[in-house]
Amino acid sequence: MLSSKIAGIGKYLPSNVVTNNDLLKYMETSDEWIQERTGIKERRYAHRTEETTTTMGVEAAKIAIERAGITPQDIDFIIFATLSPDYYFPGCGVLLQRAMKMKEIGALDVRNQCSGFVYALSVGDQFIRSGMYKNILVVGSEKHSFGLDFTTRGRNVSVIFGDGAGAVVLQPADREGQGILSTHLHSDGESAEILAMYNPGTHANHWKEEKYASFDDAEIAQMFFSHAMIDDGQIFPYMDGPAVFKKAVVKFPEVILESLTKNNLTPADINLLIPHQANLRIAQFVQQTLKLRDDQVYNNIQYYGNTTAASIPIALCEAWEKGLVKDNDLVCLAAFGSGFTWASALLRW
Repeated sequence: MLSSKIAGIGKYLPSNVVTNNDLLKYMETSDEWIQERTGIKERRYAHRTEETTTTMGVEAAKIAIERAGITPQDIDFIIFATLSPDYYFPGCGVLLQRAMKMKEIGALDVRNQCSGFVYALSVGDQFIRSGMYKNILVVGSEKHSFGLDFTTRGRNVSVIFGDGAGAVVLQPADREGQGILSTHLHSDGESAEILAMYNPGTHANHWKEEKYASFDDAEIAQMFFSHAMIDDGQIFPYMDGPAVFKKAVVKFPEVILESLTKNNLTPADINLLIPHQANLRIAQFVQQTLKLRDDQVYNNIQYYGNTTAASIPIALCEAWEKGLVKDNDLVCLAAFGSGFTWASALLRW
């Protein structure tokens, strides 16, 4: 059974550029503070009403499909990775299928946040290997800007994230040893609340049960979404940055080395590592740990921020467009994020 290859790749980034200095209008921060901690200089924000997670995914998908030399009608399965869907339900996969006027094919939504694209790629690869599908569209798209806390209270999170989309078309590889060589998926839910968006949700704040022990059923029912949540800032993402950093710098190199060991390779064999664009300082730490040269690692978080599930396909597409990914190159993709989940994929281009 042949593995799958990336037959076409595309990206979409909103035209609205938001610099670190632009954020000073909303919160107490500085360009120096943000760059020192994250490496980010600017990010893109989607149009508030005219662009959605799905519409950005569609634009990236159009390019990937065209570059694969096929049409939307040739796609026989969709995998859409995002943490910022248009609706609580249904998922973005079916919305993209409708928008692109595809036939009645399956659509799967992956909610693995920062690791979502690599997880989705792994699922698609298995479908190709089994012979079930021939043209799988894998999309990672995020519209974070609509759900961030643009106050000083939320600055530790809000300065990091940006909007955008990337997409690839998976097809059976042409030859042995081409395409996705292996994928490696992991999770550890022990620290799930360290990086999370709690509300709205069906948990009724169960991790704070003592605080709500006196609430009756009517009061608990209001906890899915309430004015108190808004007033307390509970509807925004929460992150314990130092704790995430500490875990990421361990698991990132681990999962990269796992993929290399599986294929009897070493870090020196990598032509290009594309890490999830979480934080430039994390990527630099990983690079030093694996003793990789600057030309072996591709980062673009400086200009787009952290686009979670979209970050790897955006970076991969940009690197390919710049000629940094060539035939027969060994490319490693790796991600770490909320859950915690982490993953890697090793590809022979």
